Amino acid sequence: MRGPNDITGNNVTRNDFGSVPQTMEAVTSDRPYHIIIFGASGFTGKFVAEEVARYAAESTGNDHLTWAVAGRSRPRLEGVLKQAADRLAMPELRTDIDIIIADVSNKESLAIMCQQGLVVLNCVGPYRFYGEPVVAACVENGAHYIDICGEPQFLECMQLQYHAKALDRGVYVIGSCGFDSIPADLGIIYTHTHFKGTLTAVESFLTISSGPQGTCGHVATWQSAVHGFADSSSLRQLRRKFGYKPLPVVGSKVRPRGSVFFSKEIMQYAIPFMGSDPSVVKRTQRFLFEEEHRSPIQYCAYVGVGGLLSVVKLVCGGLLFWIMVKFSLGRKLLTMFPRFFSFGLFSKAGPTMKQIEDTCFSIVFFGEGYSEGTDPSQGQPNAKICTQVLGAGEEFTHQEAPFTTPVSSIAFITTASSSL
Repeated sequence: MRGPNDITGNNVTRNDFGSVPQTMEAVTSDRPYHIIIFGASGFTGKFVAEEVARYAAESTGNDHLTWAVAGRSRPRLEGVLKQAADRLAMPELRTDIDIIIADVSNKESLAIMCQQGLVVLNCVGPYRFYGEPVVAACVENGAHYIDICGEPQFLECMQLQYHAKALDRGVYVIGSCGFDSIPADLGIIYTHTHFKGTLTAVESFLTISSGPQGTCGHVATWQSAVHGFADSSSLRQLRRKFGYKPLPVVGSKVRPRGSVFFSKEIMQYAIPFMGSDPSVVKRTQRFLFEEEHRSPIQYCAYVGVGGLLSVVKLVCGGLLFWIMVKFSLGRKLLTMFPRFFSFGLFSKAGPTMKQIEDTCFSIVFFGEGYSEGTDPSQGQPNAKICTQVLGAGEEFTHQEAPFTTPVSSIAFITTASSSL
């Protein structure tokens, strides 16, 4: 389970999620960097580098953050630092930030990289193709691992293969630390914290708003979706290997809604959310149940798609997509021409800065449960709560499935709470 390190939204403080360590782990001559951004020259890596640069500039004294960028190409990494220096008016970034050359196909280079940092932030995707060598190198060389993955199969596969090894070495392997799935996971915890009684079930509804130029996802997200759907049967087989018993259902069992339905909660048509949120939330709930003996919360995630015309486009495009991912030629065409087959929703170039600045998201959580003093085993739920997670602005940038948002730019809001 992930632990939030910095929550500073307009409506939530660190105390809402528990205490936070006040000092960072010290760097040493053997490990000179707190953070190494691997894949810093990629589309998302550039934004991550800028965010780390902002934070490092504000850190002082014993808490001063030292960091480096890593990847295959020194010229491209130098270009990232130059761009960050220009955008942030920090000319020192061009000369003061070290560059490490590492490649996922070169195990020795990954080992050398991991031996120099306390934390490796991996921005190289799709993770099903390029993620495991980095996880393995971190575990073997004692560096904590963080990524922004939105691919359930990769996340659960890494848990199955590396949990015991990471535990033995005292290494944290934390996936989905971007839009997938910080807002959902912390949103559930925030909702639970503010519910007066026993929270038993939550449904979430994601809506995305854009400016006049619309919105566009990066091709890496599209590639992850293509290969994820093509290999969906492997995820079911993988989950059987864990041998988990179903989590107990407290209160009324929540039934998943249809494949396409009109949601009165957000007043538009919605579909089940296909990203990693349900997987991550369920893993967190299992941890809280097994390790901390908390009552598990049922969770269903949905995303709004708009009006009836949008539904027609979705059904037609979805049917074509589903047929094409079944064949190697179809997958090749889908990944070669993302803009055409996604009707402009994804492209190799990704969104423009204007699109990024004008894009924002909202996730509304509708929870139900039993008020204080009420026995959950008796009768129907008698209390409800509604909370909301908001994210907006330049920090809201497209990445794996499909956005990355620094936690400091997210606001958590309790909008309503009532007993029936």
